[in-house]
Amino acid sequence: MSKGLLHHIEIYVSDIKRTVDFWGWLLEELGYTPFQDWVSGRSWKIGDTYIVFVQTEDRFLDVPYHRCRVGLNHLAFHASSRKHVNEMTNKLKDRGINILYTNKHPFAAGDNYYAVYFEDPDRIKVELVSPQ
Repeated sequence: MSKGLLHHIEIYVSDIKRTVDFWGWLLEELGYTPFQDWVSGRSWKIGDTYIVFVQTEDRFLDVPYHRCRVGLNHLAFHASSRKHVNEMTNKLKDRGINILYTNKHPFAAGDNYYAVYFEDPDRIKVELVSPQ
């Protein structure tokens, strides 16, 4: 039964093309498949859950996103293993994606928490965490 599971997340973005380039690659690496596609948006699905990205209207672009304001702080995804976190870290670096907390990586959240933290084009923090 899917009661209580997340159905979907919808995120408004400043530049849909940059977002699709970033998130399409990442989500497909994590096992998501393309789901919906229209002029101002795109989504990817895994199981019964999907993530949607929509171009923000020009009239709302004057205040940029910041994860420390009220609202979304970050999205965290399961990795399959520590090796998976390491492989994805290398792929992120190869793509020029900003890795956060490099001085503590991969233990930025503590000695028993193995993860990579990085940012999307709008500076939304993303986390990929290994099982314990």
